[in-house]
Amino acid sequence: MTAVAGTVLCTLALPEPGPARLAAVAELRVMGRIPTVTELQAALREGVDVLCPQLRDRIDVDVLDAGRPRLRAVCTYAVGYDNVDVSAATARGVIVANTPGVLTDATADCAMGLILAAARRLCEGDRRVRQGRFSGWEPEFLLGLDLQDALLGVVGFGRIGQAVARRALGFSMRVAAAEHSSPRPVADELGERVRVMPLPDLLSEADVISLHLPLTAATHHLIDATALRRMKPTAVLINTARGAVVDEAALTVALREGWIAGAGLDVYEDEPRLAPGLVDCDTAVLSPHLGSATVRTRAAMAELCADNAVAALAGRRPRHAVNPEAWASPPPPLIGGR
Repeated sequence: MTAVAGTVLCTLALPEPGPARLAAVAELRVMGRIPTVTELQAALREGVDVLCPQLRDRIDVDVLDAGRPRLRAVCTYAVGYDNVDVSAATARGVIVANTPGVLTDATADCAMGLILAAARRLCEGDRRVRQGRFSGWEPEFLLGLDLQDALLGVVGFGRIGQAVARRALGFSMRVAAAEHSSPRPVADELGERVRVMPLPDLLSEADVISLHLPLTAATHHLIDATALRRMKPTAVLINTARGAVVDEAALTVALREGWIAGAGLDVYEDEPRLAPGLVDCDTAVLSPHLGSATVRTRAAMAELCADNAVAALAGRRPRHAVNPEAWASPPPPLIGGR
């Protein structure tokens, strides 16, 4: 039996099998909330070998320094890691790991659901029924966008973007893709069915724009007022990537003034707060960050997060390290299993 050694700190409790996997080899501490920076620093100063934060936890230089010299890894329970100062972690010999791959299909399903809801105005209709404002079928009541033959513009054609493209093709949509940076490998079955376009052309021609980009300095507010003005007045914007890829204030104006027909959002720029006025936009479908929210997906993410942490405790580079160069020489193992 592997001896328990090392300490793992989770800000929020992970779903099983994550806790069982961690508790079998290490002391597991769970704060049970998203802490303030001061609270997280205090917890790290008590001695932590691996930190497992959430997307809402800001892991900056001050937090990393509070964990020194013992902290060896930050294993985030997410694919995105823009909340972690990776450069600072690398400089301090702290490896950062994430949970890619396991939430691709769940997030693609969520994106497709937002496309359907926004294009067909389903949430507007739901509100009207609940408010007693549905008086019966009428020829021009809440008319929406036909998806058949509509052009879906996928911005960011990685795993999730390609999964959305497959689903859209099943709805007889046409698909085009744009990359903000270098092109990524495209699955063989999609190659001939997806047109690659420059982003400005994609914005002006697509009926639906779906965003699947990481948040970087280059993608922050990529969809701003200028980009929204390029879109068709009948077009719909979907964001299941990162909130700050979209200028939320500009989007609110665009929806209120009819620059575009609608939007479906699962992420927000200052989550959980929304830009003033966004909640009052009837043509916005607002989902509370449910992209990966299935029982199976969240369990798979927890397992992967735990595996990353266990590898770090064993002195092995986690399989999904985003900065493997942080460990020029791996640290000594705290648990067996090298």
